[in-house]
Amino acid sequence: MTEDTHPSTHPPLPPTTEDDRVSWLRLLRSRRVGPSTFHRLMKEHGTAKAALAALPEVAKAAGVEKYEVCPEGVARAELHAAQQAGARMLCIGDPLYPLELAEISDAPPILWAIGNMDILGHPLVAMVGARNASSLGQRMAKGLAADLTAKGFIVVSGLARGIDTAAHAATLDTGTVAVLAGGVDVMYPAENTRLAEDIAKTGLRLSEQPLGMVPQARHFPRRNRIISGLCRATIVVEAAAKSGSLITARTALDQGREVLAVPGHPFDARASGCNMLIRDGAHLVRNAEDVIEVLGPVQNTIQDLGKQAEIPLDPPPRTAPPKRSLQDTAALHQKILDRLGPSPLAEDQLIRDLKAPAANISPVLTDLELDGSIRRHAGGLLSLAASKAG
Repeated sequence: MTEDTHPSTHPPLPPTTEDDRVSWLRLLRSRRVGPSTFHRLMKEHGTAKAALAALPEVAKAAGVEKYEVCPEGVARAELHAAQQAGARMLCIGDPLYPLELAEISDAPPILWAIGNMDILGHPLVAMVGARNASSLGQRMAKGLAADLTAKGFIVVSGLARGIDTAAHAATLDTGTVAVLAGGVDVMYPAENTRLAEDIAKTGLRLSEQPLGMVPQARHFPRRNRIISGLCRATIVVEAAAKSGSLITARTALDQGREVLAVPGHPFDARASGCNMLIRDGAHLVRNAEDVIEVLGPVQNTIQDLGKQAEIPLDPPPRTAPPKRSLQDTAALHQKILDRLGPSPLAEDQLIRDLKAPAANISPVLTDLELDGSIRRHAGGLLSLAASKAG
């Protein structure tokens, strides 16, 4: 991502009143508004309230008639559900919002958190792997997670069966972070309900989804980009050649993070993904020392990291989006659509191909996304929508 479109360049001031929080939720939960569109609208209009007021006209300009924003009652119901569940609303720009996560192009504007928020001040490392993990793979995950925690790292994973469960269970005493694909109050899989409850006592559960949301297949890749985005490195312990863990690894690479993998036997299909990653340049991991060799020893304290997270008192000056004629806009729409296809393309590469300022491209991408002409993917990738690619 270029600096003009990067959400962490000038993070918005987080909401400070309940009305502000309702406006943030309404904007984010409005139809066809995902994280990237949220960031663009906030950058263009300054506040969530102003973006909400402008959204119907933005949608109309993109060809979407009778567009309605998320009702206020829906947002207030989500806030009430969070209060009942003991969840805290963590917004980008908040001093406790993870700095690493704020740097990714599609950083979640809002996270729901249950547990010990201070744990986010520690260096975080992701550990993912197969759900049908072998006994040896689970032993490796437990030992590696425990050793990394003893060295000052906090392990982040997705609460799935297999490797995720082993990594979380091995680090319960000192704290671990579980990123959920559904609502932060929805225990999935059900067999990990007790584990999820225990994680919240010393560690943290996180989710960007609304409270009560039951996870669906499309939520897991979105969850994975948060797991890798929170961390400087992602360790894959056991993974097949085609697996969600490799999606997480690719997302980590797209985010500019380190990828490490534990090698496995060539005849074990559960290790084929890890072996492929190592073949393609991932760091080989045998023990915690191999991870520390890549990342370096832990030096910063929670207090030090907290000081780095302080936000400026004065918001940065905003500039009005450039004016374009209808003819120019239509031409730019077509140029973008001509360069996109069914295979995802990095947004910064698209901007370079178009040889136009990012400030000119960003609003047009918002229009096309609202129109349903393009799709956004994890890692700042774009593609034509299925209806346009056929």
